Amino acid sequence: MELKRVVITGIGTINPLGDNIRDYFENLDKGLSGAGMITRFDTSLFKTKFACEIKNYNPGKYGIDRKEERKLDFYTQFALIAAEQAIKDSGLTPETANPERVGVILGSGIGGITTLFNEVEGYFEGGKIPRFSPFIIPKMIPDIAPGIISMKYGFRGPNYATVSACASSTHAMIDALTHLKLGRADIIVTGGSEAGISVPSIGGFNSAQAISTNNEEYMTASRPFDKTRDGFVMGEGSGILIFEEYEHAKARGAKIYCEVAGGGMTADAYHITAPHPDGLGAVNVMKLALKDAGMSIEDIDYINVHGTSTPLGDTAELKAVKNLFGEYAYKLNISATKSMTGHLLGATGAIEALACLHAIVDSIIPPTINFKVEDPEIDYNLNLTLNKAQKREVRAALNNTFGFGGHNSSLVLRKIQEKR
Repeated sequence: MELKRVVITGIGTINPLGDNIRDYFENLDKGLSGAGMITRFDTSLFKTKFACEIKNYNPGKYGIDRKEERKLDFYTQFALIAAEQAIKDSGLTPETANPERVGVILGSGIGGITTLFNEVEGYFEGGKIPRFSPFIIPKMIPDIAPGIISMKYGFRGPNYATVSACASSTHAMIDALTHLKLGRADIIVTGGSEAGISVPSIGGFNSAQAISTNNEEYMTASRPFDKTRDGFVMGEGSGILIFEEYEHAKARGAKIYCEVAGGGMTADAYHITAPHPDGLGAVNVMKLALKDAGMSIEDIDYINVHGTSTPLGDTAELKAVKNLFGEYAYKLNISATKSMTGHLLGATGAIEALACLHAIVDSIIPPTINFKVEDPEIDYNLNLTLNKAQKREVRAALNNTFGFGGHNSSLVLRKIQEKR
């Protein structure tokens, strides 16, 4: 059986750097920080008082009325906003695609955690009678976002969610790629969404000592590869991409951004939160992604690393890059865009896939910002694209995302070629 080719024909996002693609890409290139003090709840009892929130978020601005707002958790609202942008960008209509062959596969690490917390808190404050909202279950479950999108647009193809912590949206995209390669669908709306800036999330990650507590320098607290890094900064939002079978896209005259060349998935089988110190799972996942794409290490120009700004994670991932790429690693551009967006947990792979697409289409590498102090454990002969974007032609980019539980995923995007 001959496998189909898959391309990207539409993109959309809402995240801490912008509520549309143009602003997101421009602010990536400028090296802006999306961090600010948390406004969603009172942080007086928390070690961490900042995050990368979507600024001045108002659902009504995006056409979500009060009735819908009551039924939808933030993470589903974000997904709807980004999906509308991507679908419009792709020119996808009932006349240009068979809805029976259009699917929706999204990733989310924790789904409607804000809804769950608010409802449980309200129950304990309200006495012994269990007065829960009838919407608590459909608002909180991680699969409701793809379900809601399919209902809004009438898409009746494959429809589900992937949940694998911070690897969730990359797993969703790899699943979408697989369905399309095997001819099970013509188009899949994919990516991820997350709304984790909430009381249990911030409190829980504080207890796990995973997020930064640098409240005095919150704007620059996400500082991958810097000796003074002390944990990730929470972000929120959604990234949505329209994956489409190549011949179908050509037949309907769709614009094509780039090709989805391949993906890989592995497990560390090591620790519930810490990466393998030598990055063994990371080595294997990048190797599998390249094999799936039919590409060699010399075909890659840019790696958007997971790069969360944790003491263990950053060093382990760079060890993995050097292990796999050898001397060629020094010819790559590497950057960690979480230094700007924060860590969007299950949505992070999607918005970083968009950053890779931007690098390929616009020949610019987004920077790793907030770097000041060298870490003796880091090899700075690698081009980590520190503090300033760099112009470069990018033939292909590799996007790494790793999650608690030892989940590793890697996606390869490349310039579109008429023939391979």
